Amino acid sequence: MAAFEIFGGNRLSGEIVPQGAKNEALQVICAVLLTPEKVTISNIPDIRDVNKLIDLVGMLGVKVEKVSEGTYTFQADAVNLDTLYSPEYGKKATELRGSIMLVGPLLTRFGYAVVPQPGGDKIGRRRLDTHYIGFQKLGAEVGFDEDSSHVKVITKGLKGVYMLLDEASVTGTANVVMAAVMAKGTTTIYNAACEPYLFQLCTMLNAMGAKISGVGSNLLVIEGVESMGGCNHRILPDMIEVGSFIGLAAITRSELTIKNVAREHLGITPEIFHRLGINFEFRNDDIYIPQQDSYEVQRFFDGSIMTIADAPWPGFTPDLISVALVVATQAKGSVLIHQKMFESRLFFVDKLIEMGAQIILCDPHRAVVIGMNHEQSLRGTRMTSPDIRAGVSLLIAALSAEGRSVIDNIEQIDRGYQDIDGRLRALGADIRRL
Repeated sequence: MAAFEIFGGNRLSGEIVPQGAKNEALQVICAVLLTPEKVTISNIPDIRDVNKLIDLVGMLGVKVEKVSEGTYTFQADAVNLDTLYSPEYGKKATELRGSIMLVGPLLTRFGYAVVPQPGGDKIGRRRLDTHYIGFQKLGAEVGFDEDSSHVKVITKGLKGVYMLLDEASVTGTANVVMAAVMAKGTTTIYNAACEPYLFQLCTMLNAMGAKISGVGSNLLVIEGVESMGGCNHRILPDMIEVGSFIGLAAITRSELTIKNVAREHLGITPEIFHRLGINFEFRNDDIYIPQQDSYEVQRFFDGSIMTIADAPWPGFTPDLISVALVVATQAKGSVLIHQKMFESRLFFVDKLIEMGAQIILCDPHRAVVIGMNHEQSLRGTRMTSPDIRAGVSLLIAALSAEGRSVIDNIEQIDRGYQDIDGRLRALGADIRRL
């Protein structure tokens, strides 16, 4: 098991380019199964979760070719469904929550899909009902084999229908959309997730021949087509990395420029960090963060304490709640962090408290952070990365802390961040991989 050793307290400087969006990559790579024609995808991040998915589609018989760094071609003209039952496929699929999104494309194109219980971050209950109920409404039968722990989804032909999703699940919406593109008739999906990842997926599907209207909204109308073709698609910059680097610059009192951020797809993310007192400016499609010795948390108009809460898009993404919490530990003022969507995502704060942060964990969803305004630095310590987002948040905390920190289980961080230690060293960070 690998670890990061960090000597914190250094100010960083320079430019950093965000990787391709992990969550988008997982969706659009699954979509290549919709067509026997060649699909080219660029700006694919070189991270564990995405590489596992590329291996999975390769095991299914998809021809995968790496054209250049970050660019691959996929051709699913010889898919072998028998692989779904192989132990090797099952083992790899259970390690990756994104493997569930293979079901929609397989179901609509071949009428059949099998999936083991997927893995992923242990951040609380993450039910899959939205996926399976959506498939059932389209006319599929869903069954669970207790002996093999596999879910089997079959259909003699999907049919368009009106559906109201019980939750605005990003992966659930993506899966149902991919299943509906070749269903007979019209499918209307209300309460659809509308994150930039879905915008990108629907844009790619339309380029492949789908007929999806309402792209970017929570009401999608899909006219089923007979078949899908190939296309070229480029993945957006990862907005989670963009937010992480804004927070990193602030807490380390560094001057950084984040390049090529796709500003129009960042939503409310920059505004949330502005509420924490962080100054920055857009320079064309870059974000420039000047060195700040202090940043003060805003208050609401009535003078009450600021609350930072996650919400479905266009609200603040839950993937950045952990970063916002860490940044608040060195702000001037106090803030209530309210993580609504996952009940285990704030449990990493005990590590921050050990480092000297002033945090009151109210319950699994809420924490009050009393900022120290850099009057007292965090202390280096040894800790373990529990999941991708908490892991990078602890890394940001360690980079601002005085002394030596060691973060174990960094495989979790590697699942979502490409060469993060190398890119941070280029900014002046004292970090190495053990």
